[in-house]
Amino acid sequence: MYGLELAGTDDAYAACEARVAASDVTVEAPGLAVARGVDTARVRNLAYTHRAAELVGRTDASVESARALLAAAGIDRTGSVAVRARDVRSATGVSTREAEVELGSVLTERGFSVDLDDPDHVLCAWFSGTRCLLGWQVAESVRDFSTRQPTDRPFFQPGSMDPLDARWAVNVAGAGEGTRLVDPMCGTGGFLIEAGLVGSEVVGLDAQWKMTRGSRENLAAYLDDEFEVFRGDATALPLRDDSADGVVVDVPYGRQSKVATHTLSELVSGALSEAARIAPRAVVVADRSWEEEAEAVGWTVDDRFERYVHGSLTRHVHVLRK
Repeated sequence: MYGLELAGTDDAYAACEARVAASDVTVEAPGLAVARGVDTARVRNLAYTHRAAELVGRTDASVESARALLAAAGIDRTGSVAVRARDVRSATGVSTREAEVELGSVLTERGFSVDLDDPDHVLCAWFSGTRCLLGWQVAESVRDFSTRQPTDRPFFQPGSMDPLDARWAVNVAGAGEGTRLVDPMCGTGGFLIEAGLVGSEVVGLDAQWKMTRGSRENLAAYLDDEFEVFRGDATALPLRDDSADGVVVDVPYGRQSKVATHTLSELVSGALSEAARIAPRAVVVADRSWEEEAEAVGWTVDDRFERYVHGSLTRHVHVLRK
């Protein structure tokens, strides 16, 4: 079994993404989940999971219980070690310093040396709610999202999604090595950047020349020349049936919007239909629910999350599969 330290405050949202890198994910306590197996390479690319650890065990959220669990555990490792304790969301009041000292003493008694800078092994002690998860760290996600803020890119437009949530969306839509991801309303290219960085071949379309030019400029800054972006209609994609592994799209906001020759309703319904033609899964972000329209063209809505952005905008995130 494995433990996962989740990021953010919405555990269902974090667990949804974690399932692309782990099997049988179940939330155990606020900010913590357990899983039957993990793909360590994919954990590195997750947005809403900090770390994964091979579990030593689970116990009550106290230093005494954590020490007793470790003392009773069989340990088949040797070398240097560091203990990293976390009071997840600062909710338990457990002294992480005391936990690190107590657990470290158990390990030194077992013959481990302490190396806080470059240890052979890291023991994680995560405290949350009434639970403590104790385990050996096997993977940690790369937290470089601040280097790709929309305002720092060569081409910027207001309303661009934060790279953290863009990474979540492309991961859930199926991005990764050897996959092809399509964004039929690519805007400034935020989804495509994140999908390309985790190894996907990326294809973007937009109805506006301005956006395709800007998206190409942004993608070139992060992905070199490994992308395709062209002007096109999301309701009539120039792509073969079943030619992609996933679709991700942030549709225009505003119920009365008209985009090019389509009303917003026509645009979204047509884009959903085309997405179902080319891919088995999709993530659709909007300022309202499009569940009925998605189901009408053959999608099953696995999840829908509401993500508050500011007073006038809550994003509705739809996770779709055929």
